[in-house]
Amino acid sequence: MNNPLLELSDLPRFSAIRPEHVEPAVDQVLAENRAALQSLLHGSEASWASVVEPLERMGHRLGRVWAPVGHMNAVVNSEPLREAYNRCLPKLSDYSTELGQNEDLFQAYRSVSDVDTRLDPAQRKVIEHRLRDFRLSGVALAGPEKERFRSLMQELSTLQAKFEENLLDATNAWSRQITDGDELDGLPSDVKERARSAAEAKDLKGWLLELDFPTYHAVLSHARSDGLRRDFYEAWTTRASGIGPHAGRWDNTQIMEQILAARHEAASLLGYASFAEYSLATKMAEETGEVLGFLEDLAARSRLAAERDFAEIETFAGRTLQAWDVAYYAERLRQERYTISDDALRPYFPVDRVMQGMFALVETLFGIRIASVSGREIWHEDVSYYEVSDAEGPRGGFYVDLYARQRKRGGAWMDDCVGRAQLGDRLDRPVAFLVCNFMPATGDRPPLLTHDEVVTLFHEFGHTLHHLLTRVDYPSVSGINGVAWDAVELPSQFMENFAWQADVLPTISGHYQSGEPLPADLLERLLASRNFQSGMQMVRQLEFALFDFRIHAADHALSTAEIKQTLDQVRDQVAVVPYPEINRFANGFSHIFAGGYAAGYYSYKWAELLSADAFAAFEESGVLNPETGRRFLQSVLEVGGSVDAMDTFVAFRGRRPQPDALLRHSGIAVESPGNH
Repeated sequence: MNNPLLELSDLPRFSAIRPEHVEPAVDQVLAENRAALQSLLHGSEASWASVVEPLERMGHRLGRVWAPVGHMNAVVNSEPLREAYNRCLPKLSDYSTELGQNEDLFQAYRSVSDVDTRLDPAQRKVIEHRLRDFRLSGVALAGPEKERFRSLMQELSTLQAKFEENLLDATNAWSRQITDGDELDGLPSDVKERARSAAEAKDLKGWLLELDFPTYHAVLSHARSDGLRRDFYEAWTTRASGIGPHAGRWDNTQIMEQILAARHEAASLLGYASFAEYSLATKMAEETGEVLGFLEDLAARSRLAAERDFAEIETFAGRTLQAWDVAYYAERLRQERYTISDDALRPYFPVDRVMQGMFALVETLFGIRIASVSGREIWHEDVSYYEVSDAEGPRGGFYVDLYARQRKRGGAWMDDCVGRAQLGDRLDRPVAFLVCNFMPATGDRPPLLTHDEVVTLFHEFGHTLHHLLTRVDYPSVSGINGVAWDAVELPSQFMENFAWQADVLPTISGHYQSGEPLPADLLERLLASRNFQSGMQMVRQLEFALFDFRIHAADHALSTAEIKQTLDQVRDQVAVVPYPEINRFANGFSHIFAGGYAAGYYSYKWAELLSADAFAAFEESGVLNPETGRRFLQSVLEVGGSVDAMDTFVAFRGRRPQPDALLRHSGIAVESPGNH
């Protein structure tokens, strides 16, 4: 059987990939890698060429084989594909731990580090990271402990995948049929049109509202019906839990406890007091107290502003608000204060115009060109492909998959399809997946974005640029690879700032029918609204970050009751919105229980501080200044993980980061812990 996953001369052949290809391809590459490893360990004296480069090549090949599998499991999920994906997770985990615990390989890397004097800085960083990862993988553990660590890694791989599956299934399972049009009052027309189409597709009368995030957000922000808002709130916040519309069917409660137990035990085996302490070995922050101090200081500075924000909404509403009321009345207040609404803005942000303007921006700043390319294999008709080049030639490419649909994971993300690699004579240029979950076209209207969605697109495009514009040739430190986790959001959050600039907004907007630019008064009101409710937004993110860090910084594995207790304590400290008893937020917190943000959610705020300070350089020199853009390109984007994150920042800014710009951008610079 010709296996398309093993054909690596070009981009993945998505239409040819079947679930039955997955396990054989992974088995073959793992077997070949193991055989190659044995051969090189019994070869000549260890050197970069005899040990490190072959390992980089092996990891790169495995990554290329697995990337389309993980991606398709997220965007065109099916039961057979999910089963094949899940069968491979323990194998991949076992292989990774096996490499990390290989004492002969560890000694070989140490030998190269000690003896080979010809290594360039990027090569030294590759070895430095690998030696660190050996220690974090338990290379120094004794036999039984080493085997237990491996078992825990396998268990975590399976548990985290199950958490994500439960959340996806619970989200897809819920919908609300509406037969009385009055119940839809207030909803944007494109949401109603999409709901009408969804009902027709299932031979149902009226409208069918599904639980994807764009619909949930629209209902909570715009639906006049208290009952509809409450139903959506309950369905969303009880997903994958023991209560709510599908109580217990896809319950993540015990899985969370098991994940925390496995993480804590693994960290303990390596001599760490907590999983949070273990996780900081790969981050900019040096110890747990530094992270907690950072978060709690921001919370203290922001709490008073958040309380004012919430009191303002309640005063406007004229009554005590429930959690499902807050977004609705906040949106009404925003409309009254700034005479602005998502409905008013959306026609001016058609996806094509936003994309063209965003591309033009980075072409100006970074001296690159972006062109659409047809004829590439794709996994869905909505997907498009672009190539990036500069004066010297091609730099890489990226797929774009922007719209919500069934069997597609919620949220927005960038992922690695192909990492940059120059190993020997062959150059593999980087390729990325850029994925969002926006509202698709409805009726005769093209896909239109809210401004919040424009900001999300800019965020994910920042990650994409970080991956694509690297100049580093070694896969483990090229692009986003090897970058400290709490700095990896720097380019993405940096790019968000441009979506709020008066010099940029006219280039990314234009009415979808007439092409007319965003009216000057609407532009002014949008810019004035930037810090609307910024205190509440700040403490919401701090709530997530503190909860994540505290459950992972505990000196023991928390029980289900302790997980809830920790969340309650964090909310008492920072939250201003009243949470009902039904809220089971943690059961759907996939960033930390299924994604890579365990004990790392704080990195959004940490990197936001870096990005705000970095963007201040553009504010000082001119937002569209190509010279400043080139410096950011060369100091941050091109070096990937080959330079320490703090050093990349200092290389660009000329000093260490300062919090002033973050507080100023958030509109809460006047607040300080001493004020309250």
